[in-house]
Amino acid sequence: MIEFSHVSKKYGDRQILFDISGSFAPSITSLIIGASGTGKSVLLKCLVGLQKPDSGQVLFDGRNLVTADSETKRSIRQDIGMLFQGSALFDSKTVAENVGFPLEMMTRMGKSEKDDRINFCLKRVGLENAANKKPSELSGGMQKRVGIARAIVLNPKYLFCDEPNSGLDPQTSIKIDNLIREITDEYNTTTVVVTHDMNSVVGIGEHIIFLHEGHKMWEGNADTLLTAKEETLNEFVFASKMMRALRKVSVTS
Repeated sequence: MIEFSHVSKKYGDRQILFDISGSFAPSITSLIIGASGTGKSVLLKCLVGLQKPDSGQVLFDGRNLVTADSETKRSIRQDIGMLFQGSALFDSKTVAENVGFPLEMMTRMGKSEKDDRINFCLKRVGLENAANKKPSELSGGMQKRVGIARAIVLNPKYLFCDEPNSGLDPQTSIKIDNLIREITDEYNTTTVVVTHDMNSVVGIGEHIIFLHEGHKMWEGNADTLLTAKEETLNEFVFASKMMRALRKVSVTS
């Protein structure tokens, strides 16, 4: 369980997050949605400890990441898997080396044990035959799957994904969404996905928090999304649907 309360963040004179509270449960795919520049990624960075909020607390199963000592922070971070927006793979390393990087940094596993874990994670994302390739030899969707394999290699309790479908075609995006949901179910992870992709929201939005201009404006799930009475949420949702419809028209005309 991840619980956060009264999280605020300012950059200079600009307030980015305003007193945001909420929680994310295990085995649930939780989404943080909203337009670009509304504070989604800043909230994510505060949750994982990449940035320190100006106020508020972030609890990982009761452990406060914001005020924790260095040993407790390290323990929490060992439980966190992170899929970055651009995959953030090392170009000079092979796929296997990229996946194994957290094992090198955070564990004392022997080579055989590391290799077994790397192979297991690559097989789980369907890339067991790509271990010796470089990221430049892979498609965007395959790179995302390598990123997921690396994110789960430490068998994390908490999985964070920042715009996992950015730059992907719709079919590949669905595959990535399904993979994230399957891993959440299989490993009982507390999964948090930052996205503005409405296909993802409708497809895997078991729990959704909507941000608007740094404020938490709505909370619900995919079933209640389209009937919500929040005006700013409706503007976001239906604008996104309209854009998809316009793209379909432009393709067929």
